[in-house]
Amino acid sequence: MKFRSFLNIVAAIASVLLVLATIGFSWIFAQSPLGLLRGSPKSTPTAAMFVSKQAPVMASLLVNPDRLEGLRQVTAKPGDRAATRREFEQFTQGILGNSELNYRRDVQPWLGDEITAAITTLDVDRDESNGKESGYLLALATKDTERSREFLQLFWQKRAIAGTDLAFEDYKGTKIIYGKVESDSVPITVASAIVGRQYVLFANSPKVLRNSINNAQAAELNLENSSDYQTAIASLDRDRVGVIFANLPALAELNGKEITDTASSAAIAIGLDRKGLIAETAIIRGGTDASLSKQSLDALKYIPAVAPISASGVNLDRLWSGLSSDGTVSKWVNSPIESLGKRWNLDLPQDIFNWVKGEYALALIPQGDTLDWVFLADKTADPEAESAIARLDELGKAQGITAGTIQIGDQAVAVWTKLDSANVDKKIDAEVVGVHTAIGKYEIFATSMNAMKAVLNAKKNVLANSKSFESAIAALQKENAGYLYLDWETAQPILEQQYPILKVAELAGEPIFEHLRSLTISNYGNRSGVQRGGIFVRLS
Repeated sequence: MKFRSFLNIVAAIASVLLVLATIGFSWIFAQSPLGLLRGSPKSTPTAAMFVSKQAPVMASLLVNPDRLEGLRQVTAKPGDRAATRREFEQFTQGILGNSELNYRRDVQPWLGDEITAAITTLDVDRDESNGKESGYLLALATKDTERSREFLQLFWQKRAIAGTDLAFEDYKGTKIIYGKVESDSVPITVASAIVGRQYVLFANSPKVLRNSINNAQAAELNLENSSDYQTAIASLDRDRVGVIFANLPALAELNGKEITDTASSAAIAIGLDRKGLIAETAIIRGGTDASLSKQSLDALKYIPAVAPISASGVNLDRLWSGLSSDGTVSKWVNSPIESLGKRWNLDLPQDIFNWVKGEYALALIPQGDTLDWVFLADKTADPEAESAIARLDELGKAQGITAGTIQIGDQAVAVWTKLDSANVDKKIDAEVVGVHTAIGKYEIFATSMNAMKAVLNAKKNVLANSKSFESAIAALQKENAGYLYLDWETAQPILEQQYPILKVAELAGEPIFEHLRSLTISNYGNRSGVQRGGIFVRLS
């Protein structure tokens, strides 16, 4: 054999081995829990075929929970793995409630790669005279039909022994079993069925299961073939392990409210990151496409790193116009804006937001037991900005506020004070209601002298240079319209005081809140009538 021929054979063998090694590595990585960082092989839930187009909300996990546990074990420190295993046990058992069912024994052997839960209807019997009862559906993919049948058989046998009267029904070739089951001493209806060899269905009424079977057999009825659903899901770019879809008008009605803006539906893709959870949102609403650029962090160079809550971006005038027209969102943002406006005796949207056409940043600064706000805006983006700022002092004077100037170091700062002579000693006290100053192209406003000092003395210890903030935005799209950032450790007691109901949410989502470090929301702009955004939940 010639040496050249020998080399050709060696090269051919090496090439085959390289290809096999690549395929083998890809297979191993796909089977490894780390493969979940690239998302699930499934991008949409097949159980959407059971859900009506009019359903208020549907949420799907597109991987087997065991793979999530495996990923958590791989990424956890060796000393934390026993604790993470206990957390998973608590989570799965919590889902099963107070029943005698055990996840590992009863569900794990047959559970497949999809879990879908949905509120299918606002009223199961569509009769308002007897009150409204929402319909609930749980669809579990099965990888072993016989094991899942055995599970259901055992489940209902135990109910029968406990005295439950069971009803059996054959509906379009599917066997439905239902009866009253005790849950926390309250009898509730539970209905179940196995559809084909793929899904185990549970519902709170046999009517829900009948409708689900109808939806699966008539494509025009189900969510999978809804144009809004298809548009919203197609707008999600990220790899994902879970999907949430909501019919916004129906969801608002479920909460006893009426949606007042043009948004019709929303989808959320939930993916995994080594440092937490990343979600991408898509809301279907009208509007023109928005061109975005990489978000500048220059405004955050003046926000102290201790700020637990901040919002930054560009074109505040446009953003506020959009928020104020959104009936749902405006209720959340109007309250703090109105409170801040009252403190300064200003109509913030009219007197300030209108001229903020460049960068801006708003942040909460803790000062001992008090909380102060800092707001800064690029005044070079609007030629009317300087005159608008000068007009603020005139507005203050007309409302009994005195404008003066003091020095903080080398910086001249304008001070708004309100005189108060209502005390027994007839002393005149001057209450500082706000301060503002100009640094470079920015006008900076603060609710107290201490807050302004914190800004002027921050130097390099600012949010733009903060490692925590860098980590909090790392997983988000760089081209965006700004960030809403929350440092959970510092913000938690503040938010709990303002919103006591948050403590209830923390109990319900304990595994997440226990490890929560920060939450960041970003706006990716409008594309083809779909408002897109991102949410990064950074976990320890």
